[in-house]
Amino acid sequence: MNAPLDKTPIGKPIVQTYDMLSKGQREAMKRIASHEDAVVPQIEVTRPVSIFLSQERFDAEQENIFKKRAIPLTISALLPEPGMAMGHESTGLPLIVSRDRDGQVHVFLNACQHKGAKLLETCEPVKSGRMTCPYHAWTFGVDGKLIGVARAETFINLDKSKRNLAELPSKEQGGIIWVMLDRHAEPDFSSLVPELGEDLDALELGTAHVYGRKSFDVNANWKLVLEPFLEGYHVQRLHASTVGPLYADVPNVVDKLGPTIRQISGKVNFTPEDLEIPGENIHKTVTTVYNLFPNGVVITSPWYISIMILHPRGPDRTIVDYHNLTRVAPDNPKAENLYKTSYDMVLDVFGNEDFRAAEISHAGLATGALETVVYSGLEASIPAYYGILESYLPK
Repeated sequence: MNAPLDKTPIGKPIVQTYDMLSKGQREAMKRIASHEDAVVPQIEVTRPVSIFLSQERFDAEQENIFKKRAIPLTISALLPEPGMAMGHESTGLPLIVSRDRDGQVHVFLNACQHKGAKLLETCEPVKSGRMTCPYHAWTFGVDGKLIGVARAETFINLDKSKRNLAELPSKEQGGIIWVMLDRHAEPDFSSLVPELGEDLDALELGTAHVYGRKSFDVNANWKLVLEPFLEGYHVQRLHASTVGPLYADVPNVVDKLGPTIRQISGKVNFTPEDLEIPGENIHKTVTTVYNLFPNGVVITSPWYISIMILHPRGPDRTIVDYHNLTRVAPDNPKAENLYKTSYDMVLDVFGNEDFRAAEISHAGLATGALETVVYSGLEASIPAYYGILESYLPK
């Protein structure tokens, strides 16, 4: 006898119909061709291996891009309420990310203004209106202001207003917290164009639930870690036994939103008519990937959205902060099972396939066997991205 059908609701996945998306997203999806009509471009493009291995190139990227321009740092959803703060270590620079009592986001250097001790030693979000140094108990508000000094009477002419935390320029857009890592540089948030904000707002990233997150320490240049998320050439091959069968071997629809590249592709059986199915979850039909310039990745899926932020730590090392967002927290066993299965699967695909591919590529390039790498028509977004990246570097 068959078991009765389980009709327990699974909660609210990232369910969005075509009509719920931004104008830019909808117009791009209309340009997805039926797979039999898709034309694969042919290109002749190479890049020198030195862009992945050279310390000089790494230093130039750090100085001219990661320090002089706003970069994605973390996600808004980790600080859903006012009066929250967390440490952040992935860039190699100890930071505090906080949301003050008015809901404003701040990014500070994680250094007490007495003798420099780190105020927060955890990267887990905490709810508190204040942060107290574990060394001498100087206390700061989540807005960075010094509000308490132990034995203040022992200091002569101590002006608390001049001992607030050192703050980095930051902005919140589309559920992403962006930061300038060099607090003395002229703030440059020009990459945060309105079209990008509209797209990310449509995905409702800022109000999503953080189902899970994990950091990966990848032994590869950060650009090699990023490359798989700029092309579909690898999908049916690297992911042959996992997600590969879900996708067709055709080009994506590609647009530039400022320096960010957006790629949109239909699933394996996509037809243009699929966009018109009433009530259909568009993320079952179409996958959208944003390469948030220079180091962020947003990928849509039917039940969750993945956000990765890549933090280069050396020519051959990258810290990847992965975040798995669902619409709401699971509220029953069926929902928890679905979310956990999805989360475990994506960690396996990214960790054991994409990141492993970056590591074995870096190891091979480091042998000196190649002078250049070459890109196919299904990888055209990679040299397009490098063109943007190189435009910020000295000639």
